[in-house]
Amino acid sequence: MKRTSRDIRTANRYGVLRQIIAHSPTSRQELAAATGLSLATVATLVGELLDLGMLTEVGFEDSAGGRPRGLVAVNTSGGALIGVDIAETYVRVELFDLALNVLARADEDMRPGEIRPEQVVGHVASAVGSVVTQAGVEGARVLGAGVSVPGQVDRVAGVAEYAPNWDWHDVPLLDLLAEHIAYPLYLDNPLRACAVAELWFGAARGRGHAVVVNLGTGVGAGLVLGGGLHRGVSNSAGEWGHTTLVLDGRPCHCGNHGCVETYVGAPGIMLNLRESSPDSPLLHPADQTATIDALARAVTARDPVAIEVVRYTARYLGAAVADLVNLLNPEVVVLSSWVAATLGEPLLHEVREAVARHALKRPLAGTEIVLSPIPTDPVCLGAATFALEGALSSVGVKPAAGRVADARRTAPARSRTAPPSR
Repeated sequence: MKRTSRDIRTANRYGVLRQIIAHSPTSRQELAAATGLSLATVATLVGELLDLGMLTEVGFEDSAGGRPRGLVAVNTSGGALIGVDIAETYVRVELFDLALNVLARADEDMRPGEIRPEQVVGHVASAVGSVVTQAGVEGARVLGAGVSVPGQVDRVAGVAEYAPNWDWHDVPLLDLLAEHIAYPLYLDNPLRACAVAELWFGAARGRGHAVVVNLGTGVGAGLVLGGGLHRGVSNSAGEWGHTTLVLDGRPCHCGNHGCVETYVGAPGIMLNLRESSPDSPLLHPADQTATIDALARAVTARDPVAIEVVRYTARYLGAAVADLVNLLNPEVVVLSSWVAATLGEPLLHEVREAVARHALKRPLAGTEIVLSPIPTDPVCLGAATFALEGALSSVGVKPAAGRVADARRTAPARSRTAPPSR
């Protein structure tokens, strides 16, 4: 799709603000050098962001033989952003200031089988109300909420097109959420959210080519190519979890057999444990989180069953990551999301060894494999940047009635009392 002048201006505005968030305070001259934009363009964009209250002037710095340079910084109180992480077993919502510092967090557990869209929407609405109340933020200050949902999504229509673990097909998620949430809403999935979080604040920062492997109930890969997020033609890039790892292997929710996800996602790891030790006390059949937590503790305690299960899982994960290394030749592969964070260094060590056995030497030599260094939920963080991008794209544009372009929704405010987070 051909980009319009408005698209380019939005991208430039977003790029400048992103640079200021990463290196605040900074001068217009430093921004021009970092972004590749002309000083005149940067000055115009900074002026717009100052007028919007997103930036503030913070003094001057000396320049070599010239006039002192004015410094700008993010105005942290100039707005708030919400990031929503809808996962298969929980909903987590975080509220951020404009520098993307976490101000409030709320979690809602989802019981097994609690997968109907209206149930999920209820949890999201409750958690969003909770973080706004906790932070004491006026509704008018909230610039928007980015919503991450597993599976394939249509960002523009606001539709969850296909979520295999829930058997969702064409669910109008943002329209359902807009009945309860009065802020502009922006939809995408955790692959993109994690990739953006790493690009802004994590292991992919300053890298032109990166792969962010999302290891949770579901599995996928966020792709950073040429310094930017790669979405593909239909926003479906990164469905690596549904590539075939074992011919005629385990059945997958997507309808195929032997997908990567069935061996290295949380349910796959539980099956690895069950096959290795059917009566293991580490196995909590109805609780993925409890099983992965128990497995991690047992590995630390040098339990032989746990060590073997992690090694077995890493064999499959390493072979699949080696495919990404050979195919994409990235500078870094980041293991992200809650399974990777819980299993941590023992999993990373085994994966590195497995990748070394399968990847070609030349691309592997240029690739680091690391755990995500982001201390908060990377999905919430990345989702919040989608809301920031959406807010910048809507500057000077009056919201249309009903459906709004760019995956954005608005709705009349509805009074409701949010219960406290659990």
